[in-house]
Amino acid sequence: MSLIATLVSTPTAPAVDAELIRKASDALGITGTSTILNSGVAADIRFGGPNASAADTLLREVVGQAPVDVFVQAEQGRRKQLLIADMDSTMIRQECIDELAAELGLKDRISEITERAMRGEIEFEPALRERVGLLAGLAVSSIDTVLSGRISLMPGGRTLVQTMKANGAYCALVSGGFTHFTKAVSDMIGFDENQANTLLEDHGKLTGRVGEPILGREAKRARLEYLVADKGLSFDNTLAVGDGANDLAMIERAGAGVAYRAKPAVAEAADFRVNHGDLTALLYLQGYAESDFVLS
Repeated sequence: MSLIATLVSTPTAPAVDAELIRKASDALGITGTSTILNSGVAADIRFGGPNASAADTLLREVVGQAPVDVFVQAEQGRRKQLLIADMDSTMIRQECIDELAAELGLKDRISEITERAMRGEIEFEPALRERVGLLAGLAVSSIDTVLSGRISLMPGGRTLVQTMKANGAYCALVSGGFTHFTKAVSDMIGFDENQANTLLEDHGKLTGRVGEPILGREAKRARLEYLVADKGLSFDNTLAVGDGANDLAMIERAGAGVAYRAKPAVAEAADFRVNHGDLTALLYLQGYAESDFVLS
């Protein structure tokens, strides 16, 4: 079987140097040259073997404490035609509900519930209802305040989406957050669609209730399954990325499930995990070189 190992570091702290590539190649018993995807940042190493898991373990030992992510997979079919992505702490740096809570002085209280839900310690749906309930009375105008002043895109996200779209992929933003935010973030990044929960409002204030049914863990997987059928794809053609427990179902169902700076249970279940690189790591994972990136 033709396998490929990809080493990726963050572009702001390049760590995939010639010496690391040499050590990795030696460990795999490879002679010849690797493919540099981005000098100092990402490289592919092709090798033969039946056991990607064993190679992954071996390469992680070689990498050690260096800030480098390791991906090992079959070379065939690595480039995907569908991306389905979480929003909070994945495509953006923040958790939107926590930032809304800050407007009421409740960020610490709500963020503690958010953290437990994302770790899978409590069920997502009741946790969301509880947190939204604490937002009752908040002015709807506060959403725009949070969007403009507290929400920032995760580095590499727009490049990831624009590059995949330029190569024929369909990109969906599917969030357990809220439509007020997914619409804005989707427009900024360039997703083809966005799905999320609806905050109910009355006379310019949040009611403390969320529209039912809640878009959570199973709904994310259901959207992935719908898009696969609608686009005439196989699951092998799909890539899902997220960080929390409510992303697990779609990550496990996708052909390539990626845990991005994720909670431990998510990282354990995913096919790949990104702990160091930015979101362009998902392009290197698919074999794109920096010269292929769409930066508009």
